[in-house]
Amino acid sequence: MQSRKQSIVEQNNGHEMDRRGPEPEKSIWWDKLTLAQKFSASSLAKFGYELAFVRYQSSNNLAVMTCNTGLATISIDGEIDTQPSIDMR
Repeated sequence: MQSRKQSIVEQNNGHEMDRRGPEPEKSIWWDKLTLAQKFSASSLAKFGYELAFVRYQSSNNLAVMTCNTGLATISIDGEIDTQPSIDMR
């Protein structure tokens, strides 16, 4: 089975034009969380939330979790916000 990136390169006659690769494994994002964020993320996971990505802002990281159409963030100190004011693309 070919990866997404391999098929893109082949479609472009061997020239790599699209540098977007496959989505990183969730464990990669998990490793970037603080201990407090991991505890909070585990709590949210019980309600069906999944870790989507970690956003870095001014030496702080913000964990972003999704659940169906819901969104939650976890601050570096582990504080959960289930109605964050962030824009998703």
